[in-house]
Amino acid sequence: MNSGLRIADCGLLGAVGSDGGEGTMVRRAQSWQGGGRGSPWPGTAAREFLTMAPPCMAWIAACALAVLLASGASARPTVEEILDSLDWKHSMTTDIRANVVLTQQKTGQGTKVLQMMYYRRDADDAFLIALTGPEAEKGNGYLRMGDNFWMYRRNTRTFQHINRDESIGGSDARGDDFEERRLTEMYAPVKDSGDGLRDERLGQIDVYRFELKAKVSDVDYPRKTYWVRRDNFLVLKEESRSLNGTLMQTAYFLKYTEIKKRFVPVKQIFIDEFEKGNKTVLEISNISIDKLDDAIFTKAYLENLSK
Repeated sequence: MNSGLRIADCGLLGAVGSDGGEGTMVRRAQSWQGGGRGSPWPGTAAREFLTMAPPCMAWIAACALAVLLASGASARPTVEEILDSLDWKHSMTTDIRANVVLTQQKTGQGTKVLQMMYYRRDADDAFLIALTGPEAEKGNGYLRMGDNFWMYRRNTRTFQHINRDESIGGSDARGDDFEERRLTEMYAPVKDSGDGLRDERLGQIDVYRFELKAKVSDVDYPRKTYWVRRDNFLVLKEESRSLNGTLMQTAYFLKYTEIKKRFVPVKQIFIDEFEKGNKTVLEISNISIDKLDDAIFTKAYLENLSK
């Protein structure tokens, strides 16, 4: 049953131009309210108070405005609060089955499209990936159970133990991209000055911008910058950098699906900033949150799929 699903346009659809840049950012930026803890901030109450105040009480209203604005400043979120919110919003509480399509464009190599079925068990975060296309990859797959990660090859009918950062089907996607990990466990805010938050606009959308640095070694990039919506804290843009600050990848989160008050990014674009012209689009569809049979998360099941 998929009654717990709801599609939410995060406001960046149409934001990325054909060249992979921001282009004409947010031609149709919808003001979608996602029930985040970041809205509404105090300030509306101050304006309402002034509207209601009689002229002879103007000086009282002015004093009250100062107090209300001061309270609004104290309600500004911290980076830590935003990270906690993101971890909560992205932590799934159900099993999941979904179709995944990876469209990868590489300079001089054309376009490669990978189709796959993705299964995830909530109890232990185990997952299975079965490739369904193209024909050369059909029947191959991956299984993660605990600390073990196996790659299955249909032509040899063999399993190989691989690392979490192994490429999926020769694409830019890696095994650890399909894991559920908490941002607060991997990264810490960078606060060179102030609270580490910058108020900006991404197209027509009000956002917070903040930087993170890795506090563990097993991450894809040691430094990241995020742009999140102020009204619900959903990520719209992410920049990934090397330790010396070189921009390696830019990601845009174009659409989310809401599942029991959690959020899954169902359309993303990843732009390779190191090798210009390379980009990958990730799309997730046909999500089911019905409980999955434990037999799915076995080598036998993956092997049988390829027969």
